Amino acid sequence: MSKALFVAEKPSVAMEFSKALNIKGTKKNGYFESDKAVVTWCVGHLVNMSYPEKYDIKYKKWVLKDLPFLPKKYKYEVIPGVKKQFDIVKSQMQRKDISTIYVCTDSGREGEYIYRLVDDMVDVKDKVKKRVWIDSQTEDEIRKGVKNAKPLSEYDKLSDSAYLRAKEDYLMGINFSRLLTLMYGRTVSDYLGTNYTVIAVGRVMSCVLGMVVKREREIRDFIKTPYYKVNSSFKFENSLDYDGEWKAVEGSKYYMSNLLFKDIGFKEKENAEKFIDYLKEDNEELIAKIEEIQRKKEKKNPPLLYNLAELQNECSKKFKLSPDETLKIVQGLYEKKMLTYPRTDARVLSKSVAKEIDKNIRGLLNIKNTCNLDNEDEAINGFTKNIWDNKLFLGLEKTKYVNDKAITDHYAIIPTGQGLGNFNKLHDMDKNIYLLIVRRFLAIFYPSAVFNKLSIITSIKDERFYTSSKVCIERGYLEIMDYDKKSKNSKKDNMDEFKNLKKGAVIKINKIEIKESETTPPKRYNSGSMILAMENAGKLIEDDELRGQIKGSGIGTSATRAEILSKLQKIKYIKLNKKTQILTPTSMGEMIYNIIIGSIPSLIKPELTASWEKGLTMVSNGEIGSEDYMVKLESYVMKNTQKVLGLRNHLKLMDSFTSIPNCKKSTKTNKRKKPENSLGKCGCCDGDILENSKAFYCTNWSRGCKFTLWKNSLEKHGVIMDDKIIKKLLKEGKVSGIESNQNNKKVNISIRISNDKKPLLEIF
Repeated sequence: MSKALFVAEKPSVAMEFSKALNIKGTKKNGYFESDKAVVTWCVGHLVNMSYPEKYDIKYKKWVLKDLPFLPKKYKYEVIPGVKKQFDIVKSQMQRKDISTIYVCTDSGREGEYIYRLVDDMVDVKDKVKKRVWIDSQTEDEIRKGVKNAKPLSEYDKLSDSAYLRAKEDYLMGINFSRLLTLMYGRTVSDYLGTNYTVIAVGRVMSCVLGMVVKREREIRDFIKTPYYKVNSSFKFENSLDYDGEWKAVEGSKYYMSNLLFKDIGFKEKENAEKFIDYLKEDNEELIAKIEEIQRKKEKKNPPLLYNLAELQNECSKKFKLSPDETLKIVQGLYEKKMLTYPRTDARVLSKSVAKEIDKNIRGLLNIKNTCNLDNEDEAINGFTKNIWDNKLFLGLEKTKYVNDKAITDHYAIIPTGQGLGNFNKLHDMDKNIYLLIVRRFLAIFYPSAVFNKLSIITSIKDERFYTSSKVCIERGYLEIMDYDKKSKNSKKDNMDEFKNLKKGAVIKINKIEIKESETTPPKRYNSGSMILAMENAGKLIEDDELRGQIKGSGIGTSATRAEILSKLQKIKYIKLNKKTQILTPTSMGEMIYNIIIGSIPSLIKPELTASWEKGLTMVSNGEIGSEDYMVKLESYVMKNTQKVLGLRNHLKLMDSFTSIPNCKKSTKTNKRKKPENSLGKCGCCDGDILENSKAFYCTNWSRGCKFTLWKNSLEKHGVIMDDKIIKKLLKEGKVSGIESNQNNKKVNISIRISNDKKPLLEIF
């Protein structure tokens, strides 16, 4: 009797599949088995790409002449630490009684890659292979996923993009890390006083490092500029006071004046004082006039749902969690069936999910009886009951929260309504994040918040002062979202006091005053805002609504961004303040940035990194072929390798290190072996001077040292350059009075080290 084999990504997921599919059998070493099915699992990656030395042992040693390394056929190997589990999975796949293999790894590019590597290594061809694609680990979703499983071949394009992503990271990492280490590693070591420095380069990693360093330098180079705003206080009918802020709009005496900072203030205080004098001139009664008044209602809709980047940003601000910590928590909640798949870029739901959203809400009704909530969170029971009783979920598919076109692999993160029995066992932070997601989800079923907005333009002569006020009159979804803010009556809850204020009304000026302000530098990235900037290809877009409208390829993926930040911290290129979650570069990170920007600057550009990611998406969508992508990739690696090999910018780079704060050249001397044939220490750098058949040269010639003296350079003057002359030059810095008798003329020749660090011949 034939059986089905289910291959999950990890043991816990395999267990959930066994429960959902009612596979009651024997637990064996690395798999479960019943009379109808077998369930086994990977433990993350079982196979990875082979290092260059597996192609040829010569590649174990890093040598410039071997670059670029571009294999014609890529090699893969089983990871030694998990070989035992690989052999178990392999043996199950090769069993003759297995007729169908269900691929149950995570539904995404990386999950696809994990299985495909195993599949290629095992190379089983006589089985039916189907792909299970699910958005949560609830039993209904698992059973539906198995029932609707499609042939694995339908995901070949996704597999192609996964292989290409790995090859891209491999080629850029292997080639550029070796290239820059061989070219500049010793320069860094000389500066730091270390024996050896590896320069780590990555397609996404180097770009993110660049974003952190550039922001830090913007802040460091920022010069505060003072400016002087003019504000006025007005009184209407001796009862109503309000303030206005002057702007130099069209019609103003100072419109487009170069005396202004933008249109909101003066560059010099003296000019602001003169302006106030002008306003008071011929205005002894100090009166002004209402030029325009507008009253209108303004609606604010509930925000879009969480994707991973939005959630990581929120948790960074609210709970001071790193993106990596947030991902671990939501992954755990997903595996407990409480949330849908977390590694998603989408902030909306699909139509099919929207039609069955009542199941999620019905499940959340059990929070009241299942979960121990504190006083603040108990309100969730009422919100859920209101949505259910009044059928507020009907028609969801017609709203902006549902859009199939904005979904690639998975829809937004929402509560499943299941797994609530796990809630009371969760750590406090896990509970906080779960309830945060629940509130964001429930909010989309509530009405918009409504505000009364008042705008007043008050004129003094031809100058306009602007006043605006906004008061919430219907909280709507804010009842759910702003539960921790005392915003209900934070301002005056009505505008009745302004009802008699009409256009054309004459009012009294209380006072006109100068308010000194100054420009502020850009903010440093925190771990959450960096994730958002990565998602939006290097642009930090603070506005929630605007982010929801922008669609494009970001830097990295939702599954890898947190990992990239963690790696940069691990290799000490950036620092993360755990209390504030602020990111700053280290001195080492800034040095590496200088090296990359001076050799392969495109690696730093977010737009280019995002374009690579977009290309991978196009491959998975079938818009471009794998071969075309590889041609472009290999061309990029080859072109930049050749370019860097021709550079001689080491001394320039070392000069650039001096501008990095807290980065001082080490006084330690590296314990490098002095060449036996050294004629002495170079007068231009710390290299050694050697001799070959044609010249005397520095061992640091490849790193930009300009010390070279050709033996025949004085031949026409009757002088042969020899080692005695060179040794004296190195010892004393100058050799003078070298005499030559040629054509009955006596010529004095001197050699010295010039200001631009190269030997200079002087003949007189």
